[in-house]
Amino acid sequence: MTSDKPRRFTFLLLDRFTMLPFTAAIEPLRLANRAAGRQLYSWRLVGPGKEWAACSNGTRVALDAGLDADPAPEREDVIIVCGGTDIAREASKPVLNWLRKQARSGPTLGAVCTGTWILAEAGLLDGRKATIHWENHDGFAEAFPQVDLYRSVFVNDGNRLTAAGGTSSIDMMLNLIAEAQGDAIATEVADQMLHTTIRTNQDRQRLSIPTRIGVRHPRLAAIIARMEGNLEDPISPARLAEDAGMSTRQLERLFRRYLNRSPKRYYMETRLARARNLLMQTEMSIIEIALASGFSSPSHFSKCYRALYGSTPYRERGTGRPPQA
Repeated sequence: MTSDKPRRFTFLLLDRFTMLPFTAAIEPLRLANRAAGRQLYSWRLVGPGKEWAACSNGTRVALDAGLDADPAPEREDVIIVCGGTDIAREASKPVLNWLRKQARSGPTLGAVCTGTWILAEAGLLDGRKATIHWENHDGFAEAFPQVDLYRSVFVNDGNRLTAAGGTSSIDMMLNLIAEAQGDAIATEVADQMLHTTIRTNQDRQRLSIPTRIGVRHPRLAAIIARMEGNLEDPISPARLAEDAGMSTRQLERLFRRYLNRSPKRYYMETRLARARNLLMQTEMSIIEIALASGFSSPSHFSKCYRALYGSTPYRERGTGRPPQA
């Protein structure tokens, strides 16, 4: 930006928004002002409520304005939607209409954590690149096929910005600061935050498979990666073993030794975890979820789901709460 006027950020705080991605987005702005010795950025907080917004940990944050009293943004403004739990329920008509109205002025629209869902619901990500928290990825992909969804920590697609959640907001904001103010200020901000590595939009969200399972075994990690990439059409243990250059018995021993379960059991639990996400995050029918998770019939799916989670898919959808394993 060439103007000396501070660039204004508006944070839309939805009910039960997640605090970490929000604070990780706003703190780099404060520290950039401090590093520059002048006000590069200003910000304000708005929400469907008129006085405060409640985040998922129970903390309340005071709002500067409600949606009805908010002025039209300028083209250089940035509006960031902060989402959290039960995000589909926050896609209310007033929120969606407010976002569409703001979009007409041409500001940059962004989202952190599950706020991406709201932008997509408003039709503001059609044909655009975006990301969302890995836990919501499958449900989002099913609900919004018109969005080009990535698994990276953040995505910068012109005047659309999305960060997956957690500390990914820091990386997204540091990249914005570097673009506008130069690497030196962005680096100083990162140093103040003890953020030792600034990730790019090429970095992926989740830990590597060896880190997640606590085992550094290249063959095992490669087999699990194939499983995770083929949930809708499961690959047989015999085929997995053959492609990995081992016998089925060796595959069994490998899983028993490091994961204390059979390959079939591990695969089943991974598929059911995906089914659980789809169940809680989409309006897909039970049969659609079953097929998308590699089950040939709803009855078999329901039986396996109940064996793992202690309740049927139909009952869990009725409660609206994720089951406990």
